[in-house]
Amino acid sequence: MIDIFLIIILLICLVTDIKSRKIYNKVIYPALLATFIFQFSMGGWEGLSHSFIGFLIGFGLLLIPYFMGGMGAGDVKLLALIGAMKGSAFVFQSFLYIAIIGALMAIAIILLRRGMLKSMLYYVSSLKSGVVLKGGVSRGSITATYPYGVAIAGGAFLGLAFQGVSFL
Repeated sequence: MIDIFLIIILLICLVTDIKSRKIYNKVIYPALLATFIFQFSMGGWEGLSHSFIGFLIGFGLLLIPYFMGGMGAGDVKLLALIGAMKGSAFVFQSFLYIAIIGALMAIAIILLRRGMLKSMLYYVSSLKSGVVLKGGVSRGSITATYPYGVAIAGGAFLGLAFQGVSFL
């Protein structure tokens, strides 16, 4: 049942992050409260403590990138919610998938932004012919932002897929 709830929350956050570049507190906070209540009702204090530890780990994993300006607070809270729902082992596993997806998204954005791929192909072909063209990665390409909630949702979906989604 918690897997279905997680999928619904991830889909909502995915859509809002793509459309408005925001993950809304009005989605995260009620889901977090419902998660803690559910974990307490299913596992008592032990279930609640496991949920809270998963929350802290999920929160902590993205806290440094947040402080460095690499992502928004909504991304941090979403990963914390995933940790509260599924626990520490799941949030660690998902974090690895999130990092891979996020890196692939960043590379794609750098390559596709402002003809960067075309410039790189010209540069490589010029090296083959012995001519060195001045070029490089523009500052705008490096500082490009993107909705990291997409990577978070993708990583959590991969985690669920490899774990096996529970419909009960």
